[in-house]
Amino acid sequence: MQNLELTQEWDKVFPLSDKVTHRKVTFQTQYGLTLAADLYTPKAAAEGKSAAIAVCGPFGATKEQSSGLYAMRMAERGFVALAFDPSFTGESSGEPRRTASPDINTEDFMAAVDFLSRQENIDPERIGIIGICGWGGIALNAAAADTRIKATVASTMYDMTRVSGNGYFDSDDSEEARHQAREAMARQRMSDPQAMAGGVVNPLPADAPQFVKDYYDYYITPRGYHKRSGNSNDGWRTIGTQAYANARFLYYANEIRSAVLVMHGEKAHSRYFGEAAYHYMVDGKAEGYNVVGNPNPCPENKQLLIIPDATHCDLYDGGYTELEGKGEPKNLIPWDKLADFFAKNL
Repeated sequence: MQNLELTQEWDKVFPLSDKVTHRKVTFQTQYGLTLAADLYTPKAAAEGKSAAIAVCGPFGATKEQSSGLYAMRMAERGFVALAFDPSFTGESSGEPRRTASPDINTEDFMAAVDFLSRQENIDPERIGIIGICGWGGIALNAAAADTRIKATVASTMYDMTRVSGNGYFDSDDSEEARHQAREAMARQRMSDPQAMAGGVVNPLPADAPQFVKDYYDYYITPRGYHKRSGNSNDGWRTIGTQAYANARFLYYANEIRSAVLVMHGEKAHSRYFGEAAYHYMVDGKAEGYNVVGNPNPCPENKQLLIIPDATHCDLYDGGYTELEGKGEPKNLIPWDKLADFFAKNL
């Protein structure tokens, strides 16, 4: 285990609930990386061993942002919940910083399940996961690989492998477009392999698409800004996501037998990811995927939940009424429905 220097003061973008206790923890992945996490435990814990949930995301974010909020809200509702920083990110170990890998990131979730399974107050047969944004697709990949995961929520999900290989809305889904992208990545590796990219555009152009404005509203303003978050700053390594373009997270998602809830905003630009993932899980086929699998053996425990009027970033923290995090929260995340889903399936 590497010794991490963890921040001890409360530095989340949300206040600590008086219904939970919080402590910093670390755990190790099979690749020898040490991950930093926040463990939230309900003060009014039930007798016996508790159900637990591991939370991560969005892609490029840290546990001080959305994942920590989700974990705390689930702890308020009786679950032990762990929000962790992925490998190479935030307070977790790994060099070079802000590097991503479809294999290592999937292992991050499974290592979190390892950690929770070994806690004396947790029932190892009652563990679920929540993946937010880009970690929604990673969560589904982990659920397809690891049968210890009994229930999965993919919230406002991106399929990072699909968007990396096909572009937004599959606009670059051709051999020629992928070849050009591979050529550009090859040149990048030779010219500056440490270059960073992918952070939220700042300053915000007046003609930016609405979803770019939404990202700015969350990551750059006091609503969600955090100094360790790649999305709040200069992004992640340009070549650090190269392998995503040649991988496919959902290949075996149609074989997930455990319960899955896909939650997306009605007005989210990313809604097509969640809907395609749901239909592929249930039917074994969906637009945007070049593979057709068998229909799911357990379709009855798969759900698609569309939140009226919600945008992509509204499901990061419930949403705000005005740009720059001003105004009153919209409270668009149905916390009790998520808790009911886990209570039923864990």
